[in-house]
Amino acid sequence: MTRTVRIASGLGFYGDSWDPVMSAVERGGIQYVASDHLAELTLAILAKDREKDPTLGYARDVVPMLLRLWPAMQQRGVKFICNAGGLNPAGAAQALGVALVTKGLKARIAVVTGDDVLPAMQAPGQQARFAHLFGGQPLDDATRERLVFANAYLGARPIVNALRQGADIVLTGRVADAALFLAPLVHEFGWTLEDARTPQELSLLAQGLTVGHLLECSGQGSGGNFGSLGAWKAIPDLANIGYPIAEVSEDGTAIITKAPGTGGRVNFDTVRQQLLYEVHDPHAYLSPDVVLDMSTLRMTDLGEDRVKIEGASGRPPPGQLKVVAGFKDGFKAEVTWGFSWPDAMAKAEAAIGMAKAQLAQKRVPHDELFIEFPGLDSAHGPLAPRPANIDDLNEVWVRLVLRTQHKAAADGFGRLFPWMGLSGPAYTCGFSGLHNTGELLGIWPTRLPRAEVEANVKIDIVEATPT
Repeated sequence: MTRTVRIASGLGFYGDSWDPVMSAVERGGIQYVASDHLAELTLAILAKDREKDPTLGYARDVVPMLLRLWPAMQQRGVKFICNAGGLNPAGAAQALGVALVTKGLKARIAVVTGDDVLPAMQAPGQQARFAHLFGGQPLDDATRERLVFANAYLGARPIVNALRQGADIVLTGRVADAALFLAPLVHEFGWTLEDARTPQELSLLAQGLTVGHLLECSGQGSGGNFGSLGAWKAIPDLANIGYPIAEVSEDGTAIITKAPGTGGRVNFDTVRQQLLYEVHDPHAYLSPDVVLDMSTLRMTDLGEDRVKIEGASGRPPPGQLKVVAGFKDGFKAEVTWGFSWPDAMAKAEAAIGMAKAQLAQKRVPHDELFIEFPGLDSAHGPLAPRPANIDDLNEVWVRLVLRTQHKAAADGFGRLFPWMGLSGPAYTCGFSGLHNTGELLGIWPTRLPRAEVEANVKIDIVEATPT
């Protein structure tokens, strides 16, 4: 009988629902849950948390999530892998360990660190090493001095090593999303990782990477956020969606499915949409573990929420790891203002003109005044055509966002508007916002030699054991 491993998708982002994860644990026959909590935006949020409290900097939903899930997971021998450690994996493990012990729960928690490369990027005289990944320009001193985080995307190896040390829960910082799912397959099947060179060895890693990519976005892999024209209406019971589960054989062949009795849909179209999500080049999908060529993949819809995946091809991974760094980049303030019929659009445009005039007259320093009309062009921007009945719309809302390097300018932006309630265009529907939304963080993507990063990777074990 062919040996298989079943891995369930956990969260797809910080704040996602964990109810479908419980369905997978209770009804999915799984051995692992891999949960992706991080994005570039998430790291920016965590950086602000850490600035306020040095003990934070991790995705705090991991603690209540595991307090809810761990009793059922422990009972069934299910292991949990996640990157919720964010910018402070040790802090996440400490908080989780205390919470589990308080509830009388036991777990062996492995903490993976070493993705933090901020000291290297902050060192003077190193700007040329950290050229912008897309623009190619060197890291300038002004940006370097404003850096608040910099993290390399680790691969599957440290997670594999943590599992080999008997970890029940693996907490990492920034790792490549799909590596969370590839690692348990490498661990369970003994696949060759760093030294993979033969086509067969690389194809196994490519298959594992494909599985990770299909599962890393929670419900999006099982019919959520399905964008096919009109077909999304046929996706059943999204209120009780089941996150995708992969049943993977030792030869890399995978069946994508979901827990029985859950909503959503796993079929050729929903899986295909997720496969191409955030893929720049399907012939060369880069990861720290393997370069995936999707062109040789074969997808077979088996019916009953089961899709077979096979045939992935792989090439050796690059010698560098991607790094995402964040730097302080000014402030933002915004206001949303609505106008009602008659002449709703004309009134909105008049109000915009008044705001621009005040910015100029008061010499408010700013880099940009972003303007959009929610409900008309927020989704498609300049590609959205104006409706034919533009002069007869029942209501029009306008959103104005000021970006500036000066906090005082952001703080004062809202004061440009209230007086217009009685002295501007008539029949307003009301204001929303009128606040400084805080300091902005810019993103600086770059690369570092993988050997330099991996030399600093560590695995520490935290034993959560009630006394």
